[in-house]
Amino acid sequence: MVEQRPIAVNRMAGPAAPRRATAAAAALTPKEAYSILRRHLLLIIALTILGFIIAVGTWYLLLQYLPKYTTETLIRVLSPIEKDPMTIGAAMASKDIQYGHRVSIADRIRQQRTLQELIDRTEVRETQWFRRFAKFDENGRIINIDRCILKAFKDLKKRFRAFAERDAEFVVLSMTCGDAKESADIVNEMVRLFLALHGSTKRAEVTAKLKELDKRRNSVQIELNSAEDAMGAVRTRYEITDLERPYGRAFQHTITLRLNQLELQQNDLILLIKQAEADIGNLKRLAVGPISVQIERQVEVDPVMIMLAQQRAILESELGGQLTKFGENHRVVRRTQELVNEIKHERQLRQSEIAEQIRQANLKNAQDLLIVLQGRSEELERLRLEAEAQKKDLDLARVQYEQRLAIRDERKQMLDEIKATIESYRMMYDDPETPKVQSYGPALPPLEVSSPRWEFYFPGGTILGFIFGIGLALALELLNDLVRTPRDVTRFLHIPLLSVVPDAAEDEQVRNIDLCHVVRQAPYSIISESYRRCRTNIKLSGAAAPVRALLVSSGAAGDGKTSVAVNLAAAFVAENRKVLLIDANFRRPSLQTIFPKPAVEGQQGEQSKFGLSNLLLGQCGYQEAIRSSGIEDLDIIDSGPIPANPAELLGTLRMEELIKEQRKNYDYVIVDGPPVLLVSDAKVLAKIVDGTVLVFNAAATRRGAAQRTIRELQAVDATIVGCVLFAVRALKGGYFQEQFRSYQEYQKLQLARSI
Repeated sequence: MVEQRPIAVNRMAGPAAPRRATAAAAALTPKEAYSILRRHLLLIIALTILGFIIAVGTWYLLLQYLPKYTTETLIRVLSPIEKDPMTIGAAMASKDIQYGHRVSIADRIRQQRTLQELIDRTEVRETQWFRRFAKFDENGRIINIDRCILKAFKDLKKRFRAFAERDAEFVVLSMTCGDAKESADIVNEMVRLFLALHGSTKRAEVTAKLKELDKRRNSVQIELNSAEDAMGAVRTRYEITDLERPYGRAFQHTITLRLNQLELQQNDLILLIKQAEADIGNLKRLAVGPISVQIERQVEVDPVMIMLAQQRAILESELGGQLTKFGENHRVVRRTQELVNEIKHERQLRQSEIAEQIRQANLKNAQDLLIVLQGRSEELERLRLEAEAQKKDLDLARVQYEQRLAIRDERKQMLDEIKATIESYRMMYDDPETPKVQSYGPALPPLEVSSPRWEFYFPGGTILGFIFGIGLALALELLNDLVRTPRDVTRFLHIPLLSVVPDAAEDEQVRNIDLCHVVRQAPYSIISESYRRCRTNIKLSGAAAPVRALLVSSGAAGDGKTSVAVNLAAAFVAENRKVLLIDANFRRPSLQTIFPKPAVEGQQGEQSKFGLSNLLLGQCGYQEAIRSSGIEDLDIIDSGPIPANPAELLGTLRMEELIKEQRKNYDYVIVDGPPVLLVSDAKVLAKIVDGTVLVFNAAATRRGAAQRTIRELQAVDATIVGCVLFAVRALKGGYFQEQFRSYQEYQKLQLARSI
C-alpha cells in the first residue's frame, strides 16, 4: 500500500513564513534609496557635470547673441482714502487696503487698453523693438500694420511688467528688450501715458460727482419743504398745537393725566363692587342659616329681651326659695315653674323675630350699596371711553407729526452734508494729489544685462543634471524586475526565503571549483555556509511533519537548481545523514556528469546501466537503480534513458512507492526535478514529496516568472518549503557586501584558532 499523506490547500512551510506584504512594506525605504544612489554614484556625477557644461555653454551663447536688458522705474501711489481738504491731516488706510490699491493700479497699467495706447505712441513705434515686427515697402512704410501691432502687443504683454510692492507705496514698472536705451524709453513713455490717463480720469470722476451732488441737493430741498408743510397739516387736522412729545413722566398732556385718573378711580370702584358682591353673598348665607354670634349680640341689647331676662332671673330666684320651702310638688312651685317657662318661650320668640329683622336689614343695605356703586361705575366707564378716544387722537397726531418731523430733520441733515461734500469736491478738483499717482523720476538705461545671468544658469544646470541623474538611477532600479534581493522575495513572492547563495565571483575561495561540489571542496566559503543555512532552515521549517523527501526545482532551466540539490545533499551528508539524490530531469539529466559512474566490470557494470526510468518501467529493482556517488552516505539514482512519456511515468504509483520505501532506508530523499514553467513533470513530483524548494536565479529570474512558478505549484496543492536565491551579486552599498566582509574576517579568526 502506498502511504497516503494529507494534502493542504496552498500549503507553505518555512523557517519564518512572512506575512502578506503591506503597502508600507512595498514602499521604497530611505535605506534602499540610499543604496540605489550609491550604486549609481558615477552616473549621477557624470550627469551633474554634463548639466553644468550645458548650462555654461547655453549662458555663453545667449550672452553673445541674445542679451536682454531690463529697465525699472517707480510710480508713487498715494493712500486710496479721499482726504478732506477742510481738515488737517488725513485718515490712514490699513496696509492691506493700500496694497490692494497698488495692485489695482498695476492691473490698470497692464490692461489691454493701456498697452495698445502705448503701442500707438510715436516714440514707441520708432524703436527697433517695434520695427522688428513690421514689414516695409519701398517707401519705408509699414504694410502689415495690424499684424505688427498684434505681435508687438503679445511681446509687450510678455516683456512689460507692472507689480505693486508689498511694504512700500510704489508700483514697479519694468521692460525687457534687446537694447538698453529702448527699454528705458518705453518705460518712461508708459509712465507719462498712465499719469495723463489716470489724472484726466480722476478729474472727470470728480466733475461727474459734483453734477450728481447738485441734483441731489435740489431734490432734498424739495423733500424738506414738503415735510414742513405736512407738519402744519397735522396740527390743523387734529386742532392740537402742543404735539411735541415732552421728555420725562413729569411732563404729560392733560388728556393723558385725566385718562390716568379715571382709570385709577375705575380700578378702586371695581374693588368696592367686588367687595359688596362678596358681602351680599355672605349675608344671604347667614339669612337662612343659624343665628351667628354677631346677631346674638345685637339681639341681647334689645330692651324687651333685657326686660324678659330680668323677669326670668327674678322668677328663678323665687323658684329656688319655694323649692326649699315647699318642695317640688307644691302648687305654688309648679305655678312659678310655669311662669319661668313662659318667659323662656317668649324670649325665644322675641330673639328669632329680632334676628330675622337684623339679617334682612343688613342684606337690603348691602344690595342698595351695590346698586349705587354699579351706577357710579357706568358713569366712570363713559368718562374713561371719552378720554381714551381723545388719547388715541393725541397719539395718532403725535405719530404722524413725529414721522414728518423725522423726515424734516433727516432732510436737513442730508442737505447740510451734501453742501459740505460739494465744497470738499470743489477743493479736491483743484488739489494736485487728486490723481493719487505720481512719477518718481525717469528711468535710466541699464548698465548690465538682465539675462542670461550666470548665477541662475550655472547652479540651475548643475541641479537639473543632478536631479536627472537621480531620476535615471531610480528608473534603472525600479524598472529592473529581476528577483535580486531578499526584499524582492518578501515584497513580491510572499514565500519563506531559505537561503541566499552568493555569486561565485563574489567568493574567492570557490574559484576553480565546480559549483556543484562547493560544500565538500570549499567548506569554509560563504557559499558553503549559505547551503548549510538552507539545510538548517529546512530542518526548522514550520511544517507539521518532518520534511524528509524534497523536490528541488526552478521556473526555468539554468537557474541553478542542480547545484542547490547536490550541495544541499552534501550538507545533509556532512551532518552524518544518509541521503539519496534522484535525478528526475529526464530531458536534461546532469547527475551522471557531476557524479561519473565508476568503470568496473561484472555485476556493477550491469547495475550502472539502470536509472529512474528503468525503475519506473519495472525493468529493475530499487537496489539495481541505486548507485554510489563516491561520497560516503550519498547515493544516486540517475535519470536513465529518456522515456516517451516522462510526466505520466513520474505520476505512477511506482514513483510514490519509491519515495515511501527510500524514506525507510535514508534520512533524506532529494529529487532534482525539471523546471516548473517548461514541463509538467515538476508539478507531478511536487504532489508526491513532502515539500518543494524553489531556486530563483538573481541574474535571470524575473518577478513574473517567479510568481507564475509559485502559482503553478499552489494550483496542485503542493507544499512549498521555501525558496533559495541563487547567484546573488553584492550590490554597492547593499547588505551582502558588508556580510561578505564580516564573514571573511570571522573565518580568518576561526582558521587561525584551528591551526
